[in-house]
Amino acid sequence: MNVASLCHGTRSSVVFQIMILLLGGSGYIGQAFHTELHRRSLEFLSLSRADVDYTRFGDMVAVLKRTKPSFVINSAGYTGKPNVDACELHRADTLMGNVLFPQTIAQACEATGVPWGHVSSGCIYAGAKIVDKGVTRTEADLMKPDVAALVARDPSCVQGFVETDQPNFSFRRPPCSFYSASKALAEEVLAGFEGLFVWRLRIPFDEFDGPRNYLSKIQRYSKVYENINSISHRGEFARACLSLWEKRAPFGVYNMTNPGWTTTRKVVDHARDILGLRREFEFWADDEEFYRLAAKTPRSNCVLDGTKLLATGVMMRPVEEALEDALRQWKPQSSQTSNL
Repeated sequence: MNVASLCHGTRSSVVFQIMILLLGGSGYIGQAFHTELHRRSLEFLSLSRADVDYTRFGDMVAVLKRTKPSFVINSAGYTGKPNVDACELHRADTLMGNVLFPQTIAQACEATGVPWGHVSSGCIYAGAKIVDKGVTRTEADLMKPDVAALVARDPSCVQGFVETDQPNFSFRRPPCSFYSASKALAEEVLAGFEGLFVWRLRIPFDEFDGPRNYLSKIQRYSKVYENINSISHRGEFARACLSLWEKRAPFGVYNMTNPGWTTTRKVVDHARDILGLRREFEFWADDEEFYRLAAKTPRSNCVLDGTKLLATGVMMRPVEEALEDALRQWKPQSSQTSNL
């Protein structure tokens, strides 16, 4: 095991020591956990598969028995590069990374009595709940002309999916992407285990320019796809996840998005105004054109309800505030030395 990756720290505000095992620490979301653990001066071990093949049950159990962590964070998984279209071509890898691997961790943690947290995704949903004339219905496509017109007239008619709503963008509710379906299946598999947080991330962004950052993607797309979405500030996501653990909030599934929702056009307008972008942004005419020319698999566009998270006292900034702040603090790749 690579002892150089074992980081020590103390916290004067608490009377106990904690050791956290971080899996997938080199990934885009793992880096955010790495940064936040350092910021909190928490003792942790960032474990890579170069150290040990933690996808194997026996090896994972041996690591847990050797390190005796108080908590495990799994930020590893298979997302596909450059985007989820790759998951359609590598389905075995997608199932291995997003379903079988989390199940292995769950079984190992259950066998050793270690609680843990798993980074899931809000992309298991499509659309939102719409309140129209006092009646609530689910609309999977928020860009349908009549729905879009209603939302434009009354944005408050949009309500997000809560944690107990059944996924409607999954193997059980197609059409969907293979990636989204694998994440939904993983939540089904993990539902039978205790001592577990399932943290639903949604379209990560922050001030650090990079290929996985939503704000970077928007600026680089030759054409932009208009839709309505909940999104998650990457740093706030990691902070909120750790805060749930530190507060000893009830285990379970949590939607971890910045409160509210936004549209692609709003993001484009913010980027143009704050960053002073001179380019004109061209939008795809409709879904037919987008899927015919740009995407190989359906995309999830959805709104999540974060009431359950807020009820624990863990706060994330409203989405518009977080977006504007990220753009005002924008750090282009050429000016960065590190994302950590």
